Amino acid sequence: MPTTQEAVNMADLPLEALLMHAGQVRDQGHGRLVSYSRKVFIPLTQLCRDVCHYCTFAKAPREITAPYLDAEQVLAIARAGKEAGCKEALFTLGDKPELRYNAARDTLRAWNYTSTVDYLAAMADLVFRETGLLPHLNPGVMTAQEIAQLRCVSVSMGVMVESTSTRLGEPGRCHHGSPDKAPRVRLRTIAEAGRQRVPFTSGILIGIGETRTERIESLLALRRLHARYGHVQEIIIQNFRAKPATRMADAPEPNLAALQWTIAMARLIFGPEMTIQAPPNLSAGDIPALVAAGINDWGGVSPVTPDHVNPEASWPHLGALTRETAASGKLLVERLAIHPPYALRGDDWLEGGFRMPVLDAIDSDGLVRTDGWSPGVADNAPPQLISSPGLIGDRKLDGLLSGVAAGRELSEADICHLFAARGGEVAAVAQAADELRRDVCGDTLSYVVTRNINYTNICTYKCRFCAFSKGTMSENLRGRPYDMELDEIANWAREAWVRGASEVCLQGGIHPYYTGQRYLDIVGAIVLHVPEMHIHAFSPLEIFQGAQTLGVGLEDFLERLMRAGLGSLPGTAAEILDDEVRAQLCADKLSTTEWFAVVDTAHRLGLKTTSTIMFGHIDRPVHWARHLLRLRRQQIKTGGFTEFVILPFVHKEAPIYLKGASRRGPTWRETLLMHAVSRLVLHPHITNIQGSWVKLGPEGLAAVLDAGINDLGGTLMDESITRAAGADHGQEMTPAAMEALAARCGRPVRRRTTLYGKMPGTGCRVSA
Repeated sequence: MPTTQEAVNMADLPLEALLMHAGQVRDQGHGRLVSYSRKVFIPLTQLCRDVCHYCTFAKAPREITAPYLDAEQVLAIARAGKEAGCKEALFTLGDKPELRYNAARDTLRAWNYTSTVDYLAAMADLVFRETGLLPHLNPGVMTAQEIAQLRCVSVSMGVMVESTSTRLGEPGRCHHGSPDKAPRVRLRTIAEAGRQRVPFTSGILIGIGETRTERIESLLALRRLHARYGHVQEIIIQNFRAKPATRMADAPEPNLAALQWTIAMARLIFGPEMTIQAPPNLSAGDIPALVAAGINDWGGVSPVTPDHVNPEASWPHLGALTRETAASGKLLVERLAIHPPYALRGDDWLEGGFRMPVLDAIDSDGLVRTDGWSPGVADNAPPQLISSPGLIGDRKLDGLLSGVAAGRELSEADICHLFAARGGEVAAVAQAADELRRDVCGDTLSYVVTRNINYTNICTYKCRFCAFSKGTMSENLRGRPYDMELDEIANWAREAWVRGASEVCLQGGIHPYYTGQRYLDIVGAIVLHVPEMHIHAFSPLEIFQGAQTLGVGLEDFLERLMRAGLGSLPGTAAEILDDEVRAQLCADKLSTTEWFAVVDTAHRLGLKTTSTIMFGHIDRPVHWARHLLRLRRQQIKTGGFTEFVILPFVHKEAPIYLKGASRRGPTWRETLLMHAVSRLVLHPHITNIQGSWVKLGPEGLAAVLDAGINDLGGTLMDESITRAAGADHGQEMTPAAMEALAARCGRPVRRRTTLYGKMPGTGCRVSA
């Protein structure tokens, strides 16, 4: 970012060069996305002790019917906004009217409130509790105590600095007689909001008598505060509009070039990551020019209420705004009142009561979830993905898809771009993946008849996503602690064989009394009773713990298991193979390096493993990209992965979700993309991509079959881990059900072995 002198020097660049530079910087941070918040505007009071000479929002008591909206009026506006799909309740009001007007003091006293801010806190809390709308508060200048009070009832706040020029407070200037517009007072409020970790909106008002140099000085003052506290989520560049019946009714409005210049300077001063906003209703017809100047946000747009500060300028219709944004080469996306970087870090920026509602409302990018779907919910059919009106074409996406078809491997940045697909682009990614699947695997779907045996749910680890494991005395969540005897495990395997299973899949908690010998004994017991059964058992975590407890290396322990009869390893305990995520999700579990050490050793010994991902909790697309690339590198190195299994996070009973610290699983868009992008990234190294009927349900599984999937997974018979997490889907999908699903989707189907071999004739063992 430029120094003060560099910023001053840039101001003299020709406008065309300035705009081009600003647009390039904006694209580095925000790409093709331009955001907005769907809000309802609640003018709590239009009384104000200030007398800004351009303002028509502030009124005298004689000009309004009541000093404040009462609770029923506030709720009526909020409910109308909720009905129209709004997520934000924007409370706007004048500065401390009780210090000027008896009517304000009397009303507050009659309602048992000590100040306007005290009443605002109560109304914000009421709106949130009654409607779920997230309050954004603009109460003007605040004390430290008032900020602390309002932080408890809002997700964000804002104060426009307008200008740091003290000249504007002199007699005859626009801020004369307005004590709350003194620059030092407003900057002190913004600084205190930073100290208290409040996501904050600020900005400048141009055309009110300031000079270009003073605009730069105002922006630099805000940048200094943001550099210190990191709390400024948005900078608004608002253009003055002259209004009748004000002292500045005849003042000239800034022209488009002045507005573009200021937006571009703000972008260059704050750099690529900052959100720079210009209100679209104040520049009707100039949308492309504002985009060209470097904005990436339109601010709050209300489908219900007018802009009470600029009532003469109506909000654009969202459909029109989408089309105009697209015509400017950008894609309109919806955000919350708290911007994505802050929404994704709610532990740092939100009071406890807002963390879960915010996480529930966002996707992996911190933007508003575009559908209500979540994994594991039986009556929640996958939604249709509809293209947004005016959706722009993405030439880079087209190039990536054609490149994969030509054999080009995707980079981390490429993969993140694929995961950013929206609207009709998602179908294009899915189609490319499915065409690749057809070329590599044909149309025939496969599945394996298997029985899950989760031999104990007692575990010493504290993975924050796991609802299956229990402490030795725990009875919370689903079921009591248990530890199966060897004979019981063997009997389950024998029953599975009789029912037609060719595989048993064994995984359990890390029991405090287990050593590696216990795993050897489990394999031995099954081999003794069902020698022909393929034993697919023990996650890399169990292998790692088993070797440690016996005091032997991974190679030694795996060789013992193979001699005992182990056939392959499930590649679970992977979750997200990136330590940035693992440090929060499963800090005491295997590191990424340790997980790969186990599978690398297994592959070198000739022991095949699966690979998995569990996504949609605290992770981001960049973590998914790293996960896929690490698997690809391992497969190129050893070739030991038989398949990649995609496991959307089931949130309902997961401890991390119940504590308000994770999202509610991936959106359907993200889920569909994960299946498709995995096929594209892992090609041609991992050819089998599996969907999970346990996570998706039969309807969800059917819906991802056209996104690159060639395997339906296992029949399972006794699934319990996902059920413990709250999934509604059944514990078994029979071979008959598997084949019926494939037939309904017009795909041939075959039974396979664990290692994707052809299944030999099973005679009387075949069971529906």
